[in-house]
Amino acid sequence: MTKPASDVAQNTWDFLKYPMITPTGFREYDARWKYPDEINLPGITALGLGLGTQMHKRGIDPVIAVGNDYRDYSLAIKNALVVGLMQAGIQVKDIGPALSPMAYFSQFHLDVPAVAMVTASHNPNGWTGVKMGFDRPLTHGPDEMSELRDIVLSGEGVARSGGGYEFVDGVREAYLDDLAGDFKMTRKLKVVCATGNGTAAAFAPALFERLGVEVVPSHIELDYTFPNYNPNPEAMEMLHDMANSVKASGADLALGFDGDGDRCGVVDDEGEEIFADKVGVIMARDLAKLHPGATFVADVKSTGLFASDPELQKYGVKADYWKTGHSHMKRRVKEIGALAGFEKSGHYFLAEPIGRGYDCGMRVAVEICKLMDRNPDMSMSDLRKALPKTFSTPTMSPYCADTEKYDTLAKIVQKLAAKAKAGEQLGGQAIKEVVTVNGARVILDNGAWGLVRASSNTPNLVVVCESPESEDELRAIFSDVDAVIRTEPNVGDYDQTF
Repeated sequence: MTKPASDVAQNTWDFLKYPMITPTGFREYDARWKYPDEINLPGITALGLGLGTQMHKRGIDPVIAVGNDYRDYSLAIKNALVVGLMQAGIQVKDIGPALSPMAYFSQFHLDVPAVAMVTASHNPNGWTGVKMGFDRPLTHGPDEMSELRDIVLSGEGVARSGGGYEFVDGVREAYLDDLAGDFKMTRKLKVVCATGNGTAAAFAPALFERLGVEVVPSHIELDYTFPNYNPNPEAMEMLHDMANSVKASGADLALGFDGDGDRCGVVDDEGEEIFADKVGVIMARDLAKLHPGATFVADVKSTGLFASDPELQKYGVKADYWKTGHSHMKRRVKEIGALAGFEKSGHYFLAEPIGRGYDCGMRVAVEICKLMDRNPDMSMSDLRKALPKTFSTPTMSPYCADTEKYDTLAKIVQKLAAKAKAGEQLGGQAIKEVVTVNGARVILDNGAWGLVRASSNTPNLVVVCESPESEDELRAIFSDVDAVIRTEPNVGDYDQTF
């Protein structure tokens, strides 16, 4: 029987016996909880039983690849998950410590239909979770997560015979072989490799060396206490540290990876932090020459340049703006046959013939090295400066409780739509339209925009703004968007500003 968190207290007999699961941990496209405050080990086992039951319910061949990130409690979480999967009659192939994209790769390498990766991604220590999927390269979306939540919380997991366990060695080596292929740099390239002491430390330096890249190490010692900062290349703290390393070493660029290696952040040779959506435009420009007429998907937090950049237009590129979130983006790339998808958070989805369509920070790093090799006379700062100039904020996340954020967002969206209907301005510009595919992206007459949406993974709203005109206009847009947000009393402070 599954009990809500309020019914089971830590340091009690029940805590060792009954599943405790906070319902809000079942998010849009993966599962995340604070451990052990919001879920206990019996709760993780119930999750495994529910996931296995879902596989049988959907007619999925009962075989799954399972991995875990490098946190001190992730192995215990994975073992509890495996017990539940085996109870459900699932054959488990344990690939050991892994990056999320290594787990996705294992579905292809081992030819298994399902995957479950134990990771809290870029969330701080104290969080755990599972990324899972049945239809490679896709991961669970809202429908699958709702079904899984109902199975688990209703105690509908069904025990079956036939479960088993096998530890599969050598997947890490096969993954690195697949990433590197036979490519070797023909130009000298010196790269700061930043892993924030996270799981990517066991992969990225070795990968760069195989490519013939000179590595400048930055926090590449595995340390699950994260003594320097939380590995998150969307956070300014990590980006600033990468910039300092570039300036101190004279490197050509810095590449940084998050806690489970599915995201990549970039700093150029001048120490300029390039937000991931702009890196996406740089990559799209390069790929458009090789694949004219390609379609690129960008998430709603990303720059408007995917649609307006003259260089992309010259090669007949089509831009498709879609919902933020790795599961939404993977699905969209596959559905419309896009060559790649780019997300402002640093998730990139490189489809055939470049990649397999899942988000992989290591694959992005390889492709950036190839891009630099194809442009031997240009630096990363040259590539950045060649883009049309825009001014944008980092991704900013004011606090809003998981139980309140979607209702709060709905009210904010209504208020922004009302401003547009009333002919009001934002940042001194007329409002052209309000796109509500994922929160509200308020697009202004001159192409500037401001976005408010709900975070899928943490108790926050998400705010991003961009201006093609000036820093002053950018700040004015943010100020006006924030003024609407502040009308809701349950929205707290921002995690970072600009």
